[in-house]
Amino acid sequence: VTHSIPACIGSMTINSKQLDNESPVSIFAVNKCYETVQDGTFFDGSGFAALVREGYKVRSDVNISLEFRTTAVHGALLGVSSAKVDAIGLEIVHGKVLFHVNNGAGRITAAYEPRGTNSLCDGKWHKLQANKSKHHISLIIDGNLVHTDNPYIQSTSADTNNPIYVGGYPADVKQNCLTSKSSFRGCLRNLVLTKGQHTELFDFSRAFDLRGVFPHSCPGAEH
Repeated sequence: VTHSIPACIGSMTINSKQLDNESPVSIFAVNKCYETVQDGTFFDGSGFAALVREGYKVRSDVNISLEFRTTAVHGALLGVSSAKVDAIGLEIVHGKVLFHVNNGAGRITAAYEPRGTNSLCDGKWHKLQANKSKHHISLIIDGNLVHTDNPYIQSTSADTNNPIYVGGYPADVKQNCLTSKSSFRGCLRNLVLTKGQHTELFDFSRAFDLRGVFPHSCPGAEH
């Protein structure tokens, strides 16, 4: 066995002596246990998950779908950038979801703002879909569609070749289509990126860098 167990362990005794797990000598990648757990990945608001070490090429078309649950009004959801200006980014800013795309000519943004008192930061699951098709971009939140006009119609490809950062990104990494420095706090699940006929479901436990992120278990309610 080469990996840790995704479970909760308590009341362990050795030779009838109970181990003190409240003040361990050392600790690594161990989170607290929750009374109720849901499927999903918990982001504690301090870090990020990094996927596709060799770099993800957005190019002309990509469709991103995921579900999120948070009580925070700010947080980076997903970013793929390049060393130049080309990039895409998804984030929550002041309780609004923003989908930014830069195909090289300038950043355009589709923004979803919930109506009235309907908050996206209510700790409940919300379904998000962000679509870039050449110079067209759109955002669907819980079935509500928003899209935006793009004045840069000649520019159609986001030439990225960097990892996909989810829930935040390292301080030394440039993200041209994220404005928030806040890491996401809450839960994410069912992250799928689709290009043409190719659909990929991302498993956070396979990320090449995980900081403050706990795959496969999400507290049933915020504590």
